[in-house]
Amino acid sequence: MSRFRISATLAAAVLALAACSGGQSATSASTGASAGAPQSLTVYSGRSEELIAPLFAKFTEETGIELAARYGDSAELAAQLVEEGNASPAAVFFSQDAGALGAVDAAGLLGPLPAGAADVVPPAYRAPNGHWTGVTGRGRVIAYDGEQLTAAEVPTSVFDLTDPAWKDQVGIAPTNASFQSFVTAMRLTAGDTATKAWLEGLVANGVKKYEKNGLILDAVDAGQIKLGLVNHYYWYEKAAEVGAENMRAQVAFTAPADPGTLVNVAGVGILSGAADNPAAQQFVSWLLSASAQQWFVENTYEYALVPGVAQAEGLPALDSLRGPDVPLAELADLPGTLMMLQDVGLL
Repeated sequence: MSRFRISATLAAAVLALAACSGGQSATSASTGASAGAPQSLTVYSGRSEELIAPLFAKFTEETGIELAARYGDSAELAAQLVEEGNASPAAVFFSQDAGALGAVDAAGLLGPLPAGAADVVPPAYRAPNGHWTGVTGRGRVIAYDGEQLTAAEVPTSVFDLTDPAWKDQVGIAPTNASFQSFVTAMRLTAGDTATKAWLEGLVANGVKKYEKNGLILDAVDAGQIKLGLVNHYYWYEKAAEVGAENMRAQVAFTAPADPGTLVNVAGVGILSGAADNPAAQQFVSWLLSASAQQWFVENTYEYALVPGVAQAEGLPALDSLRGPDVPLAELADLPGTLMMLQDVGLL
């Protein structure tokens, strides 16, 4: 479906369902198999197949439960879940960010997680109502060209990116879920008027649009643009691949409380109709196991959210990141953000 239709569908469907369903849950999401011997599970994954398929294979190898995965952008899958409602085949939604999970939950489509399963995750990284939990954490950063800029020359606030000094030199990924949640956080802290003005300022300043964070980092590393908004782990993944000494791209965190250093999560929720599905419950618990958390640390350079799992070497401590004071559960207004991005011409 078109980006406009995705935006309009999610905005209309999520808000309408949230308003009139009274928390009414989906009742026929896939349960995979009988309660006694679950053998399959349908997962809608906002995390890419290239990234996450090896982890899914590891889950199947360890549990014997086959995963039928549908991959796509988190916002697109959220819209798909809302459109499908109680006819969705999905049992689990594995989202790239908290905003898409919150939007699906606001539509009454997520049920409670297994009792106690997410208690290992600090409360700041899971929903207060127990309907979704973060699996891994990530911080937003500014990637910059270290051959053209010193660290002192990098803006300390994303609001400075509309300055004429950065004309045609800033890269963003407006269709990416993490960028969308970052915009939602800005709306919550600075207000809709200021956020829309900032987005319009980016457009007027010749902002470059990319499909993915990785492409932004590549453009910075190639000297094509000077600055880009990405998640932290893209730099660490590339540094591990090519050697940090071989990268001209570097990363900087913005000033405390600036929306540019939003700490978000990739997270998981179980569809309401599959709340009693033992395979879905096992999948969530497994994602929060020490071995799965260690897999993320070693393969994606994200932050483990389970205490006792060592973080990747070189990462600043998660609790040292000082983003905006926005509870992740409040990032649920994905529809409003999508429509704002549409209005300013970024979608």
